[in-house]
Amino acid sequence: MEYPDEYIGLLAAFVIAVAIAGLILFLNKILGPKNKQSAVKSEPFECGVSPIQQPAGHFSVKFYLIAMLFILFDVEIVWLFPWAVILKELKWTGLIEMFTFLGVLILGFVYAWKKGALEWEK
Repeated sequence: MEYPDEYIGLLAAFVIAVAIAGLILFLNKILGPKNKQSAVKSEPFECGVSPIQQPAGHFSVKFYLIAMLFILFDVEIVWLFPWAVILKELKWTGLIEMFTFLGVLILGFVYAWKKGALEWEK
């Protein structure tokens, strides 16, 4: 099976990226400082001042869920801008595709809403 030249370039870029990431991790492990943990280093540190009290606790899981949903829908909505810029070139096909995309996005939003994922307090 023969692959077009574009795929060879893509494969080479992927291999180089993985090799560089692996090399950086390997060199960090070998050449990085080997500091030992101590009680002082394990304490919380706030802007050079010793902490007055321990942290009150963790954020609720709901906070992270709402943050992830916001990022998901926000990134998806960003696709509307480039679509609007070239709408005249896309004609009816582009209009139908974008309304299909928006329909799926709205269905996902309604699903998250009905499941209670947007409820802060229960």
